[in-house]
Amino acid sequence: MSSPSKRREMDLMKLMMSDYKVEMINDGMQEFYVHFHGPNERKWAGPYHGGIWRIKVELPDAYPYKSPSIGFVNKIYHPNIDELSGSVCLDVINQTWSPMFDLVNVFEVFLPQLLLYPNPSDPLNGEAAALMMRDRPAYEQRVKEFCEKYARLEDIEATPEENSSDEEMSEDEYNSSDEAVAGQGDP
Repeated sequence: MSSPSKRREMDLMKLMMSDYKVEMINDGMQEFYVHFHGPNERKWAGPYHGGIWRIKVELPDAYPYKSPSIGFVNKIYHPNIDELSGSVCLDVINQTWSPMFDLVNVFEVFLPQLLLYPNPSDPLNGEAAALMMRDRPAYEQRVKEFCEKYARLEDIEATPEENSSDEEMSEDEYNSSDEAVAGQGDP
C-alpha cells in the first residue's frame, strides 16, 4: 500500500485532472481551494444550480485514513453548512470516512448530494433548516438569492486576504477614511 503522502499527491493530481480549478496554498499539498459548481442534474438541478463556491480543503497528515476538512469560503444558505464559518455537516466526511474515498468523491458525489438533499433534522444553520421545513418555496428562493449575491465567479476569484487589504477598498470607503483623518486637524 502506498504512503499517505503518495496517496495525497495522487488524489490531488486526479482532482486537478478533473474539471475542477484547484488553487494551492503555500506551495504545499495539504491546503488548497477548489472551485465547486452547484449540481446540474437534468431532472432536478435544484436551487443551487448556477452557483460557484470556493471550497477550502485541508488534508491531515494521516489522509486518506483521516478525512479532509472541507469549508465553503463564500456564503451559502444551507441547513447543513454553517453560514458564518462555512463548515460542513456531512456524515461521510465527519464520521464515516474511509480510505476508499478520494477527493474526487467529495466534489462529484458527496457535496452535490448534500446540496440536492439537505438534512434539516441535523442542522448547522437552524434558520435555513426551519425555513426549509416550514416553507420549501421560500427556502429555495432564499438559496437562489444567496447564489446570486455570493456564489458568482467574481465572488470566488478574490482570496479572503485580498478582500481585507487596503488595495481592495472601494473608492467611497477610501474617501470616507481620508475625510475622517482630515477632519481631525487642530482647531
